[in-house]
Amino acid sequence: MHRILLVDDDVKLTEMIREFLELEGFAVDAVQDGPACLGLDLAIIDLIVLDVMLPELSGFEVLKRLRKKSNVPVIMLTARGEDIDRIVGLEIGADDYVAKPVNPRELVARIKAVLRRTDAAGPAEAEILEAGEIRLAPSSRDAWFNDQKLDLTSAEFNLLEFLLRNAGQVVTRDELSAAAFGRQNTVGSDRNVDTLVSKVRRKIGTGDDQGQRIKTVRNVGYIFALPAGPLGSAVASG
Repeated sequence: MHRILLVDDDVKLTEMIREFLELEGFAVDAVQDGPACLGLDLAIIDLIVLDVMLPELSGFEVLKRLRKKSNVPVIMLTARGEDIDRIVGLEIGADDYVAKPVNPRELVARIKAVLRRTDAAGPAEAEILEAGEIRLAPSSRDAWFNDQKLDLTSAEFNLLEFLLRNAGQVVTRDELSAAAFGRQNTVGSDRNVDTLVSKVRRKIGTGDDQGQRIKTVRNVGYIFALPAGPLGSAVASG
């Protein structure tokens, strides 16, 4: 059973979401502010639903502090139509977002989608994706630049994996949105994908301009450009 933590000071909304999630088979904990969230043992939490507007500490500040110690998946609750909230959330490590007022069915669908992407595959699956000096292990959801492990959120890992699987080919923003977030053609999806690409570029941008391997294809999307030389091919082993 997956355990979900709700962080929202709206008690009525929290209880409504809790009831809906419990009916779907989740174990649910709830707190009403950021300090309470940060004080919990996150090792027992599988996913956090975090409201942007919180007393004491904003949801953004809570997420920043969470990311210093944990990669637990986080879905942000943002004000409807506030594209800037979604972009800022993705910039600092959110895995997905749901606009308020919350549709419980949509939230459950987003939670299940993020958990499907973050749950490790079985031990028999030992596939390794490589392109240049970048390696990804989809089964354990680990990634490395040379021998340095990369600190990627769930959405960042999904995006980079999709780019590597399609290395040398142009992929659209819709395809990247589907790979990263499990959705296409939503309002602001292009900007959200661009934000995520920028974050991944920075994280793999150490040495030999690795980050520049993710090239923009104007009016279409992106391409992971393979480096020249013996490392210039994307391969899967396992």
